Amino acid sequence: MFRLNPRVQGVSPELLHLYQKVCPSTIGHLTDFGFLKGMHPLFRPIRFVGNAVTVRIPHIDSSAVHKALDLVEPGDVIVIDMSGDTERACWGGGVSYAANFKKIAGVIIAGCATDVNEIKELGLPVFSLGVSPLTTRVLGIEGEINTTISVCGVSVNPGDLIVADDDGVFVINPKDAVEYGKKALQMQESEIETKRKLDAGVSLASLTGASRFFE
Repeated sequence: MFRLNPRVQGVSPELLHLYQKVCPSTIGHLTDFGFLKGMHPLFRPIRFVGNAVTVRIPHIDSSAVHKALDLVEPGDVIVIDMSGDTERACWGGGVSYAANFKKIAGVIIAGCATDVNEIKELGLPVFSLGVSPLTTRVLGIEGEINTTISVCGVSVNPGDLIVADDDGVFVINPKDAVEYGKKALQMQESEIETKRKLDAGVSLASLTGASRFFE
């Protein structure tokens, strides 16, 4: 059975602007939730922020991945749940070319990618669990587009905010994202003053409060 739901625009222009300089590693100081652990970029440097378009496929049939490219808009992030298959690649040079034409922000695959050199030449940002020459096929078995999926133990909904850089990927519901984004920027700005104090000879342990555990 195939399920095709309308695309969800959950991320506002204001939210995209807020997160342009937010690092996932900074948010890692604020929460343990929403991080896609185990995801690796195909190349570095890498960074993108965008609106999630979700796809779920059975391990061998990538029909829904191809169809999702009809729905995406510029700035979207395609997030693919391969139903636990970590050996096959559902994403390669052909779909990357089509995705690049649609000007999507990036791709996240809970599975493998292939045609790495082609993807690098295109400059399309891709995160995956690995790389494999074994690929999926277009078989018409089943698939879902814009439903809630699971990636690395994290629920990803259509329209979620995706934030990715060299350190990893963070996913959050847009209604919760403003608070984290503002706090993260404040932390990043405070690091400038922290480095100034370190340059002046102040110890890191005294600045962070770690010294109090040794008194």
